[in-house]
Amino acid sequence: MFKQLRNRFLILNLIIISIMMIISFTSIYLITYNNVRKDINMEMNRLSEFNRKPDNGQKGSKPGNNNQGPTVERSVSFNITINTNNELTDYFSLFTMDETFYESAKEKALAKGSNRGRFKLEDTYWEFIISPALGGSGYKLAFLDITSGHSYLTTLIYTFLAVALVTLIVIFFISKFFANKSIKPIKETFDRQKQFIADASHELKTPLAVINTNTDALLAYGDDTINNQSKWIHYIKSEVERMTKLTNDLLYLAQVDHSDIKLISTDFDLSETIENVILTMEASIFENNILLDYNIEPNVKSHGNSEQIKQVIMILLDNALKYTDPKGKISLVLKKYNNKAIMTISNTGKGIPEEYIDKIFHRFYRADKSRSKNNGGYGLGLSIAKAIVEQHYGKISVESTLNENTTFTVEIPRIGKI
Repeated sequence: MFKQLRNRFLILNLIIISIMMIISFTSIYLITYNNVRKDINMEMNRLSEFNRKPDNGQKGSKPGNNNQGPTVERSVSFNITINTNNELTDYFSLFTMDETFYESAKEKALAKGSNRGRFKLEDTYWEFIISPALGGSGYKLAFLDITSGHSYLTTLIYTFLAVALVTLIVIFFISKFFANKSIKPIKETFDRQKQFIADASHELKTPLAVINTNTDALLAYGDDTINNQSKWIHYIKSEVERMTKLTNDLLYLAQVDHSDIKLISTDFDLSETIENVILTMEASIFENNILLDYNIEPNVKSHGNSEQIKQVIMILLDNALKYTDPKGKISLVLKKYNNKAIMTISNTGKGIPEEYIDKIFHRFYRADKSRSKNNGGYGLGLSIAKAIVEQHYGKISVESTLNENTTFTVEIPRIGKI
């Protein structure tokens, strides 16, 4: 699909560029052609008015009577006079030319059947104009060599074609580059959406299978009491709660994508919010034999939704708890920096490979799929945390060193004096 979209973009781009080039080159050619024709017309008009013989009588002699030696290179213009029977009676040129040439030129001109035109004779292009001779005894034919102008226009056309071909080739590769670059984020978004749907379906499939299995177990012992079959009911309830949480998370992310969530924002004490979250999670951290070290700068004020910021802190601490090895350490630091409140949460452990850093905030992504699965995670927590932080006009980032530690940094605007 994206390949077809790219090809259509390229074809459309080339068509537009081709039309623009045709219009531009045609305009340039017409301007040049008009200028060349203007010069030719001016010269032809001048020649048609030049109706006289030279004093030295440069009339051509019959073949065999020319005593001037070899024929000199013909001039760029000449005049001939014919009688009413179209017979050559006189001619004038700055240089001597064979009389047969004048005859050929006359025949070519008369064959056109008009008073003005052009023809090719002996690899030379000539323009002619026919006007009545003085005294009304015949006609005056003026000829002008237009080979240079014709060659100039022909060369111009070939140049345009060559330039157009090279330009289209260059534009094709440039367009292909930018088309691929433009479509890449769209393709990535589409691929993530497909992956998102596949992952969501997979995550829903497991609890549905468990519910279905436990329901079959209940139906198999339909005559038994509820108390005797309560474990199947508890299994069903547990999976329903998991599905409810997943559905709520997906709904929240969908609302964020469509900007449907309206924040109830107030000023709140970020330092106090973090301390409250630590109190709720401290027992779980110590139960896992993990050391918690925190340094919270007091009276750090911010503006936003304190419950959502609390959710971000819980997600990051829960994530640190899952991926910290036994006897490891979790560190939390909150400090002021200019007009920002900066919170860092670090944990020792395996770390995140560099090639996965950019994917850590993708939906359903897990750095350690098996561990997250065992701990009931869906890989949506960090996506939700990122969405909440961005709603508060902040940013979240992660740095990791393999087999050492991982650090999440949250920056949000704060209020109060610097």
